[in-house]
Amino acid sequence: MKIITLNCNGIRSAAKKGFYSWMKNQRADVICLQETKAQAHQLEDELFHPKGYERFLHDAEKPGYSGVGIYSRHTPKKVIHGIGDELIDREGRYLEVCFENLSVVSLYMPSGSSGDVRQDFKIRMMDIMLPHLLKLKKRKRQCVVCGDWNIAHTKADIRNWRGNQKNSGFLPEEREWLSQLFDKYSFVDTFRALPQKEHEYTWWSNRGQAYANNTGWRIDYQIATPGLRDTVKKASVYKDKRFSDHAPLCVNYDFDIKT
Repeated sequence: MKIITLNCNGIRSAAKKGFYSWMKNQRADVICLQETKAQAHQLEDELFHPKGYERFLHDAEKPGYSGVGIYSRHTPKKVIHGIGDELIDREGRYLEVCFENLSVVSLYMPSGSSGDVRQDFKIRMMDIMLPHLLKLKKRKRQCVVCGDWNIAHTKADIRNWRGNQKNSGFLPEEREWLSQLFDKYSFVDTFRALPQKEHEYTWWSNRGQAYANNTGWRIDYQIATPGLRDTVKKASVYKDKRFSDHAPLCVNYDFDIKT
């Protein structure tokens, strides 16, 4: 099983940069997208309906904003649009496909970098997500929650950690929230389930020469329930071509999806 996640910073923009040609060659089972920035009626071109995949979207009410999507080679038994909170669901931040033995979620956590109001909204979503994740863990089927979590977990996940300790995305309470998921509740950071090189990131600011200098953040994850820990066979960040200010995170699992 191969799963890919990407914050595409506009699905139409990523398409113009060759994302769909690349995606077809990956032969992934499931592709999760965040920040699609489009409504379904704007994605009727056949380019957005690649052969062999079913497409599911959860758009934000606000045009050109947020939104998540999933492409799947397998027909799910159920599709869940939203987490059940009106304020969060208006922004199109949660989409889940349920198979017989697996759920895959495309998640777009808010950024709090624009100020206190959005940081408060981010903390609110974190508070709602934790019990929801614990419910996912209790299900009989395994689960992979893919997406832009907008938190760099440790110093190894951000190049300039000293200068960002008071900034959203690397605040102590945000990092502790992820630590709790991994250490207390045994969720798996699949990228860290295998040895990785230093300075592997998934997002780079458009300011300055951040990408050229690899001054990045690892804020995109595939976080799995404990039963998938030993199935992770390969985890990598694709950087040969750029489709967005984020890079695709690709993970291979020794696991067969049952439909």
